[in-house]
Amino acid sequence: MYGLVNRAVEQLVEQHLGPTGWARVCKQAGIADDGFVAISAYPDQMTYKLVGAVSQEMGMSPEQVLEAFGEYWIMYTAEEGYADLLQTAGTSLREFLGNLDQMHSRIETVFAQMVAPVFSVEDEGPGRYVLLYQSQREGLAPMVVGLVKGLAKRFDQPIAIEQLPSRAGFAGVFRIQEA
Repeated sequence: MYGLVNRAVEQLVEQHLGPTGWARVCKQAGIADDGFVAISAYPDQMTYKLVGAVSQEMGMSPEQVLEAFGEYWIMYTAEEGYADLLQTAGTSLREFLGNLDQMHSRIETVFAQMVAPVFSVEDEGPGRYVLLYQSQREGLAPMVVGLVKGLAKRFDQPIAIEQLPSRAGFAGVFRIQEA
């Protein structure tokens, strides 16, 4: 994953535990705490180690950490200079989710080694749809829940989200109901 992701993990931890908490997380993960270069690619295993260490340090399950991170990621990327890109992806939660792959294609022009997930949306009725998520990376479905929750806040759209049983070929299937 790119350093931008790991930097966001760092910022989330520092927001809750301060710089000394981040230093403890890095020590536990066996990673230097000297920072990450946003546009440099790092091994996925490094990010997984960070999530595991954050989980232990904050007394949360890895799934809870990933969900909290997903929600935080939406705010973080907007603050890191990607707000305009986020705005071009849609003016509503449903529209944005339908344009995720297109947005990732634009991002891949900057982050050449990016391995983006793939998303599609199936409408079930007014304000009700299913988000299908495919990824080469395992275990990140809870992060998608957090991302959707963060986007819902961004669009000031109350929602209920539930993870449905997996379908063949998908890492996650989520029903979203707008309130």
